[in-house]
Amino acid sequence: MGYGAGTKKQQGEIEMIREIMKDEAFLAQPSEPAGPEDLPTAQDLRDTLEAHKSGCVGMAANMIGVRKRIIIFEDGGKYTVLFNPRIVKRSDRYTTEEGCLSLTGVRPATRWRSIKVEYQNEAFQTRFKTWTGWTAQIIQHELDHCEGILI
Repeated sequence: MGYGAGTKKQQGEIEMIREIMKDEAFLAQPSEPAGPEDLPTAQDLRDTLEAHKSGCVGMAANMIGVRKRIIIFEDGGKYTVLFNPRIVKRSDRYTTEEGCLSLTGVRPATRWRSIKVEYQNEAFQTRFKTWTGWTAQIIQHELDHCEGILI
């Protein structure tokens, strides 16, 4: 697994754009819990998502070859990172079709219009938040990645 070109972002920061994992056997493995030592992976996810923003609105760590429970997604014009997220409440089931950078084509998916998620922030404090609509759909897609579920 290779890395993209490292370029300077700001003073002392290196941008690390990682290759997108396409190995379905790897992607089908559930991810392990994330800890503070995984903060650099979250930054690599942010850099990689930014590099693919024209065709991607969310990523899970396994999409860059790291089997940790970390997701990032576009939320109201900014990126949000969740560590160890899990859905604790959901409502209003529907079916849709989704694409994925790691997989070819568009595939059917069952989603929930409203989800309440328990997660840890970048300081590893436990938080709860409810998301709805498009953002909820993105989060569910990335949580499927964490569970090793391929759409």
